[in-house]
Amino acid sequence: MQITIFTIEEANQAAAEIRPELEEMVHVKRELDLVQTRIDVLDLAVSGASAVNPDARELRSLMTRRTVLSARVRRGVQHIHRRGAVVKDLEKGLVDFYALSGDRLIFLCWRLDETEVSHWHPLEGGFGDRQRVQRREND
Repeated sequence: MQITIFTIEEANQAAAEIRPELEEMVHVKRELDLVQTRIDVLDLAVSGASAVNPDARELRSLMTRRTVLSARVRRGVQHIHRRGAVVKDLEKGLVDFYALSGDRLIFLCWRLDETEVSHWHPLEGGFGDRQRVQRREND
């Protein structure tokens, strides 16, 4: 896997470009979670039921819907990854961008509800380790 190194400006531009797709993926993931919850409930309810049982029909329909939604999420995340960004958490809309701080590889960290990329964390860290990006005086 080849990684793309972003400057803060490039990460902000990429974030703006992927925002609509990420928003869609967050919504699709929410729907997928709801469908999965309903599947889990129906799976218990239809144990031993006939194929014409309304709950059994709903279960089959929801399983098809789950397959479609899963494929949409997978394609969307793969598309964002091909742009060099790393989707970390779809529920939070959390995306990281590889960057350099001196000679150290880090992640610039962006969340969908943020207007710009303004935090970073070490590769081995996560959202809880975020620190504000320190801008140079002439930036």
